[in-house]
Amino acid sequence: MPGKAKTVLIWFVVAFLVYAIVRSPDKAADIIKGIGDVVVQAFQGIGDFFSALVGK
Repeated sequence: MPGKAKTVLIWFVVAFLVYAIVRSPDKAADIIKGIGDVVVQAFQGIGDFFSALVGK
């Protein structure tokens, strides 16, 4: 992807995210909380996997 097109695309995504947050902050907060929960569960799953490998 050419440099200018990539820069324009990044600015478009940032502008959309700002618009979405301003338009509906409660919904945006719910989405961020959901993403955080998924990340935490993923790390817990990885930890459980390695614990099972080691054999506690």
